[in-house]
Amino acid sequence: AGVKYPMAADTTGTVSKLFGVYDPASGLALRGTFIINPAGVLVSSEVNFYNVGRNADELLRKMQANVYLAKHPDEACPAKWQQGAKTLKPSEAMVGKVFEALQ
Repeated sequence: AGVKYPMAADTTGTVSKLFGVYDPASGLALRGTFIINPAGVLVSSEVNFYNVGRNADELLRKMQANVYLAKHPDEACPAKWQQGAKTLKPSEAMVGKVFEALQ
């Protein structure tokens, strides 16, 4: 019906079982979103119940943060970080002072 991108279905449950989101009682998969980096490492996952939607803007933010952090592994992107915003340099001195560090 005019879809302009590839669609796929996990009719056997193979992929959902692999990612641990398959519910054998219902035969359905929970709503899982997984970000896997080019090295094949899972860097982010979110699993919601069947009737809870996902946020595409948040998924994009997480993707951008992971791309940035791949180039700057000694930094951290705080909650609500947006591309181009200030990052943090994690340390023991930062504990309890994240808000102040972002000012």
